[in-house]
Amino acid sequence: MSEHKFDTKTVTLGYSPEKWNCYSVVPPIGMSTTFELEDPSTDKGYLYTRTSNPSRSQLETGIALLEDSRYALCYSSGICAIGAVVQMLSPGDHIVSDSIIYGGTYHYFNRIVPRSNITTTYIDTTNPSNVEKALKEHPNTKLVYLESPSNPLTTVCDISKIAQIVKKHEGVILAVDNTFLTPYFQKPLHLGAHVVAYSLTKYMNGHDDVCMGAVCCNDEEIYLKLKSLQNDTGLNPSPFECYLTFRGLKTLAIRMRQHMKNSIEVAKFLETHPKVVKVLHPWLPSHPQHEVAKKQASGHSGMVAFYVKGGLKEVSDLLKKFKLIGMAASLGGVHSVAEIPTVLSHASVPEDMKEQLGITNNLVRLSVGIEDAEDIIEDLNQALSVIVSFS
Repeated sequence: MSEHKFDTKTVTLGYSPEKWNCYSVVPPIGMSTTFELEDPSTDKGYLYTRTSNPSRSQLETGIALLEDSRYALCYSSGICAIGAVVQMLSPGDHIVSDSIIYGGTYHYFNRIVPRSNITTTYIDTTNPSNVEKALKEHPNTKLVYLESPSNPLTTVCDISKIAQIVKKHEGVILAVDNTFLTPYFQKPLHLGAHVVAYSLTKYMNGHDDVCMGAVCCNDEEIYLKLKSLQNDTGLNPSPFECYLTFRGLKTLAIRMRQHMKNSIEVAKFLETHPKVVKVLHPWLPSHPQHEVAKKQASGHSGMVAFYVKGGLKEVSDLLKKFKLIGMAASLGGVHSVAEIPTVLSHASVPEDMKEQLGITNNLVRLSVGIEDAEDIIEDLNQALSVIVSFS
């Protein structure tokens, strides 16, 4: 039988009722912290839940299936997943990072990682030659870190071209945060990345009720290092959170299709509105990396960035006028939410850097949900219409 398609994989997620004596169609939640031993020194597959847990193992199996990866490991947050990748490095090593990344990741790279005597250089990865230049200037680089599409500006880098550059430098790991697209729309391992990182909190779980992260890879050496770190640092999610995410993944394909359909309609509407200066959505021809996005991904999620006429006051007033769209810090759930990156998700990024990158006070990050697109557009339109002080 040929390999199942993605939609079918999301329903099965590698689970078989035969694994349990009760033939449960839904995997039981393994809440036990410890497990009965076969003899004083041998376990029956599980010993202690920090080391391994049936619910976590089942989720990791399902994620690896969707990612087409040999291995997947889950952590208690997206930052913990990124942290695990960084913890494979040693004092004196160097990171080359995309300059446009989630504010929490920037905070971690800039304030926590240096305590281990690891430095970071930020570059514009939309130009692959910048990666080559940075690797030559920093021969102690051991990690190249990308977000594609990036948070919050949805910039896209050519993962395949960067992977070819990285592979010329022995011992350098290429990690890609694929949170915005999920394996439904993009598989960075197929494009040459060594590691894929996720905030499962977002689209993978999709229901705003779990905080969790994951790392996927094919390289056994990388996996064994990450597996050891997962156990030794104890950065593991609870069995109940694993159950919720496992359940959420079952609707990933249909959710992502609806997110994409809605976000394109919303982005097209925003492009025509007189109070909107600029819209960023990789599937719009106006996006600077539109062709790259089409080359390496099969679609886009619900993420839209747009600039409005005015400043922080006007944008704040705009968000407060929404009736359907929520004001919230996260993204990727079924409910549409918006935020102002300068004061929330990217508040920790220095002001001069935000200005240089285009993360300004008139920027809105919109996570388009799966409501009816007409209702989302109507809410945007009424909110934009009542704000009269735009300059």
